[in-house]
Formats: sequence, C-alpha cells, structure tokens
Amino acid sequence: MKNIIYLLAIVLFASCETQVDIPLNTSNPKLVIDANILWQKGTSGSNQKIKLTTTTDFYSSVIPVVSGATVIVTNSNNIFTFTEIPNTGEYICTNFEPLINENYTLTVQYAGQNYTATEKLLATPKIILPIQQTTVQGFGGDVIQVKFLFQDNGSEINYYLIGVKSPLDIAPKYRAQKDEFFQGNQMFGFYTDKDLKAGDQLFFTLEGISLRYFNYMEKLVSMSGGNGGSPFATPPATLRGNIKNQTDENNYPLGYFHLSEIDTRNYTVN
Repeated sequence: MKNIIYLLAIVLFASCETQVDIPLNTSNPKLVIDANILWQKGTSGSNQKIKLTTTTDFYSSVIPVVSGATVIVTNSNNIFTFTEIPNTGEYICTNFEPLINENYTLTVQYAGQNYTATEKLLATPKIILPIQQTTVQGFGGDVIQVKFLFQDNGSEINYYLIGVKSPLDIAPKYRAQKDEFFQGNQMFGFYTDKDLKAGDQLFFTLEGISLRYFNYMEKLVSMSGGNGGSPFATPPATLRGNIKNQTDENNYPLGYFHLSEIDTRNYTVN
C-alpha cells in the first residue's frame, strides 16, 4: 500500500512540473511609439531619442524593432529630423531645441501610414536640496523613509510625474500627482521600503506634465501593477495614448508623445 502511495506522489509531483502553453489568438502587430522628449535642467536638451517597436505575441521574449520609418518633430519655427541608428528602431536628433510652453507636433510615417500627435513642453520645478531622510518604527523594526520637496506654482493648476529608481525594485516606480490640495505650497516625492539600508543608491526624477498625460500615466501605472513591472514596457493594448493614425483611425498605435523639462537627483541612503 505504501509503495502505491509513493508512486502516486511521484506522478503528482512530475505532473506539476509539466509546462503548459495555452494557445492564444495573435492579432496583427501594432506600432508602438516611445516618444518621451525630456529636457534635463542645466543642459541644452539638444540630444533626444524616439524608439519604434511593434507588439508581439505573449510568449515571445524579443520585441521587434521598426526600421525605415520617417520621424520628425516640428514647432512653430523649426523641423527636427530624427535619424535611425541602423537596425535598432532608435531614432535620434542632435539639434533639438526645447522651449517651455511651446507646442510640438510629432509625425511618424511607416508602412504607408501617417501617425501624428501634438503636445506642449511644460516646465518643471527644481527638486529642493537637501533631500530628507527619517527613520520610523515599523511592524518589523526601523524603516527608512526618504523624501524630496519641490515648490508648486500657485498661479496655475499643475500635474507632476514623480519617479524613483531603487536597487530593491526591478524597474523604476512612478506616481502621477496633482496639486489639488497643495496649490502654491511645497509638494514632495517619497520612497520607503522595509529593506532599504545605508549605502543604497536612489535616483529621483520630477516632471511637469499635462492633464492628458496625468490621466494616461495613472491608468498605465495601475495596469502595470504599480509596484511591479515597468509602466514604460510595451503598453497594454487596451490603453490608447495621444498619437493618432491619420491614414486609418482604426489602426491606432500604442504609446504617447510627451515633452517636459525634468529635474533629477541621486541620493545615497545613510
């Protein structure tokens, strides 16, 4: 009887290790346009990059890149051409001119389709130094909390994207925030983790963003799990950005055309 039980146990464990691939329907690939134009404070902002890829099936570990597209960005005075690094899907511009509150239009032409989007480049407040660190009592002992401050502009309604890259997380964490309860006052970005310790390197980012991008990022962060996964991986097929296909509106792309000034700070936990 014992031998029969042992045999059944072996069979059950072996069956638990069997890989099962569920056949899934694969739709036609969609163009994914990663067009985040970020002007780092204190730089000219002349070097910018736009990346083009396509969606792929669920089980694929390779993201197909898009080569041979025409990519330009225009404002009221200039045309900025983005040239591909051969066979990478990365299109670069070395003479971009960022201007606060200027409207920019993205145009991507690929495979007979014409994609466009228009967005304004918004200002971003400075991250106020020094960055603050405190230790509080948690359920499992002391927990380190790190916070940076920035000043909201009280003369307008503002929206922000706050990011932090930590060695404890697989990908940077992002949070979209509005000044609804902080109008004209200091606001803050915040990071804590029970495993955060002295010597860990944190990288904070702050961007001023539009209301449309605020709504988009709130949904994207929620869909990516918030604490797990990167919201800037290939966007979920159900979330549409601001880029339109002027040739065939039903064949819409994924991704978002976004411009902003950005401030960043490195911080070493002590």
